[in-house]
Amino acid sequence: MKKKVIILLSVLLLTGCTAVRINTKDIANTVNIILSKNNKTYNRVGKGYKYYVPRGLTYIDTNELNEKLYSNGNYYYLYIDAVSYYYKNKPKYKENKDAYYSKVFKVDNKQAYLEINKVDKKYLIKFEYNYARIESLVEKKDIEEVVMNSSYILSTVKFNNNVIKLMLDENYFTNKNKKYNVFEKKNENKNSKFLKYNKKSSKKVKKD
Repeated sequence: MKKKVIILLSVLLLTGCTAVRINTKDIANTVNIILSKNNKTYNRVGKGYKYYVPRGLTYIDTNELNEKLYSNGNYYYLYIDAVSYYYKNKPKYKENKDAYYSKVFKVDNKQAYLEINKVDKKYLIKFEYNYARIESLVEKKDIEEVVMNSSYILSTVKFNNNVIKLMLDENYFTNKNKKYNVFEKKNENKNSKFLKYNKKSSKKVKKD
C-alpha cells in the first residue's frame, strides 16, 4: 500500500501540483515526500517572496505578509516570516502529546512541524516549514486534502534576499523596541486571531 502511495505521489509531483485524497495514517510519509522535492514552480509573487498555488485553490487577498486562499469550503491562512528567514532563526517546536496530531519533520537540514488540534467540532491545522506557516480550520474529512495542499505551498516558498534586506532597512518589520515575528505564539488555539478572522470570513464564503 505504501509503495502505491509513493508511486502515485511521485507521478503527481512530476506532472504538476494536483491535490488528491490520502489516508490519515500516511500523512507523515506524504509530507516527507512532498517537502523533499526541489520544486521550483511558482505562480504567486508577494513582496519579497513567491510560491506555488496548487490547482483548485484560489488566492483571495494579502495583508502585509499574510495571504488568504480558499478551496472546497476551507480557508488557508499563509504567514510569511521574512524576519526569521533573514536572520536564519531556527524554529522551536516540541511534539505535543495532547494534540490530535503532532509531528516534527526534518528535511534537507530544515525543520518542519505539523500540529492538528480539535477546536469545537472542527480541526485547527498548523503547518510550518521554510519560514512560512499555514493555518486552516477544517472538518475532519478535509484534513488530508488541506495537509496535502499546504505541503505543496510550503515546499515552494522562496525568498528574494535583496527585497527582504531593503524591507528591513526601511524598518518595515521593526520599531525601536521589538522585531516583528508572526510566529511568536505557536500554541494559541481558541483565542488566536486566526480563529476570530476565520469566523468573520466564514460568513462570506467564496466559491472556486
